[in-house]
Amino acid sequence: MTRKDADMITSKPQIVSPSLRPAASHYVDEGDYIVGPVPVATLPTHYRMMKRIFDFTVALLALILLSPLILLISLAIKLDDGDPVIIVQKRVGLGGKVFDFYKFRSMVHHLDHSQTNREFAQKVIRGEITQAPKENGGLLKPASNGRVITRVGKILRKTSLDELPQLFNILKGDMSLVGPRPSIDYEAEAYFDWYLPRLSVLPGITGLAQINGRSSIPFPEIVEWDLQYIEKASIWLDIQILLHTIPVVIGMRNTG
Repeated sequence: MTRKDADMITSKPQIVSPSLRPAASHYVDEGDYIVGPVPVATLPTHYRMMKRIFDFTVALLALILLSPLILLISLAIKLDDGDPVIIVQKRVGLGGKVFDFYKFRSMVHHLDHSQTNREFAQKVIRGEITQAPKENGGLLKPASNGRVITRVGKILRKTSLDELPQLFNILKGDMSLVGPRPSIDYEAEAYFDWYLPRLSVLPGITGLAQINGRSSIPFPEIVEWDLQYIEKASIWLDIQILLHTIPVVIGMRNTG
């Protein structure tokens, strides 16, 4: 890795001043689109082909190798809190199109958390909340307790194993291994205009923001990391980000 590559992966991007940010746009849900359609980034054909082959191959191999673990997690969730084992969320992906996003369920299924999460998440998206609740371990997520997150769910979140079902999203072509993390549909409704370019590429399981703070950094900074990735996108950069993701996951940094 060159010094320039290392600087790109770890150097904090320049955050746009609040005074320079446009007001939030008011998008309307138009069928399959929540915030768009958004123009797709013009990337070299050979890069897009190589990225798709790389993503599909790695995701398929990972699913095969991890299938015993996936079955064990599914059984643990079922025994701990019943069905469903996997939750399906509406997330916003390439071009602003909504897709079904898969995740192991970590929260109790008989409570509706959507309204509380919506209000908090939209404030985070708009940059109105930049400091995490003290009781939430430094993460910019709604404070929760044992009555909300299941016993198995706590382990899944801490180890990031709740993200494993997204390998199926990669096989379907909705996601990539590396790219901006996809927002929930109601989060995307609070986007500022300057956020929209992050929807010009496939969303990913990991990215520059995930190896530089994840949920502990303000969302405008996450967007800056995403825009930096899109500007420098390459297979080599994807590989570097994946390698940097391993110690982040193993060290269980900024998870919960």
